[in-house]
Amino acid sequence: MVGSALRRGAHAYVYLVSKASHISRGHQHQAWGSRPAAAECAAQRAPGSVVELLGKSYPQDDYSNLTRKVLTKVGRNLHNQQHHPLWLIKERVKEHFYKQYVGRFGTPLFSVHDNLSPVVTTWQNFDSLLIPADHPSRKKGDNYYLNRTHMLRAHTSAHQWDLLHAGLDAFLVVGDVYRRDQIDSQHYPIFHQLEAVRLFSKHELFAGIKDGESLQLFEESSRSAHKQETHTMEAMKLVEFDLKQTLTRLVAHLFGDGLEIRWVDCYFPFTHPSFEMEINFHGEWLEVLGCGVMEQQLVNSAGAQDRIGWAFGLGLERLAMILYDIPDIRLFWSEDQRFLKQFRVSNINQKVKFQPLSKYPPMINDISFWLPSENYAENDFYDLVRTIGGDLVEKVDLIDKYEHPKTHKTSHCYRITYRHMERTLSQREVRHIHQALQEAAVQRLGVEGRF
Repeated sequence: MVGSALRRGAHAYVYLVSKASHISRGHQHQAWGSRPAAAECAAQRAPGSVVELLGKSYPQDDYSNLTRKVLTKVGRNLHNQQHHPLWLIKERVKEHFYKQYVGRFGTPLFSVHDNLSPVVTTWQNFDSLLIPADHPSRKKGDNYYLNRTHMLRAHTSAHQWDLLHAGLDAFLVVGDVYRRDQIDSQHYPIFHQLEAVRLFSKHELFAGIKDGESLQLFEESSRSAHKQETHTMEAMKLVEFDLKQTLTRLVAHLFGDGLEIRWVDCYFPFTHPSFEMEINFHGEWLEVLGCGVMEQQLVNSAGAQDRIGWAFGLGLERLAMILYDIPDIRLFWSEDQRFLKQFRVSNINQKVKFQPLSKYPPMINDISFWLPSENYAENDFYDLVRTIGGDLVEKVDLIDKYEHPKTHKTSHCYRITYRHMERTLSQREVRHIHQALQEAAVQRLGVEGRF
């Protein structure tokens, strides 16, 4: 579904699910050179150019904002690489659903879709999910657009309508999703989500309920905090109960029995009522997923007017970092065997506790500049840092804002922490990257350097 990642602006939800790439030596050296880095940025929107991606061509326009660094991650599909920690989480969830939920003929009730293309239309990503045209989640500054009509999916929910329209009523979708975001140990522009959808017919929902044949799924009433205007209270309560029971069983399977759980009311554009699930893990309350009763308008538009359902979504990195004690999201993209071999287990349910690699010393540099009078977004700067510094950048903090009393120009100062995951960086390497970043910030963002 969409996740916590979809909360932008006033924390309105834009995705129901709560995101580090190995850069080859050749790519690293290219990133370190100021000229190649600047050229890479400049080539992003050359007039009349196209983006070649997954065997298709997409003409670029004023919305195109993909960088080659992000494009090199498309198709990596970490969730499908055997023994990768994200693959382990996916397989554990699949195994649970296959065993717990069986159809009439002894086959799994839920189908699994983990190889769908990450390129979707803006209609799939937003409109099909009832996300308003003016919703902040659509902002160019928060998403990766190929052009005005196509983008890299910001959530796996972008496939929900199509699968429902194809006649599926119980499925899991797993895939890589793309969001422009801040830079720290918890955020990365590519991450992975798993979501589930289940629909119920009247017979399926009320089977086993006393006098169930007299109960109805739908009615014409008014919307309240507890239900949609088209749902009966009985139907909504049963769907909500099934959803929460399903998720309680899932987290018990992943974390073990006896886990303390609480449900927090929240808002998502495509479910109502909506909830976030939090668990008490090692004495700390952690949000692990978003869920809710699906908006009937969405279900109806996909051709399932006689059914009612629920959906939930979770972030695979989020779960893996909690379960395996992985401290930095960049590690998921590492090809260092010291990391990967820790997850080569004979049983996917075997407990694994990540043993930290040697932590190499950080190198810290600040960059200050006057902002242009308009069209500056912090995510543009973060994206530029990722393009030039790649996974050598551990964290970026905005440490100072200043407004000149006479010119009223605004200055930002960012502190950039560089740290290689596998070796010690030299001052010369970092200085080269930092100078390239300074040049690119002036050329690409129109800032006035204070360096």
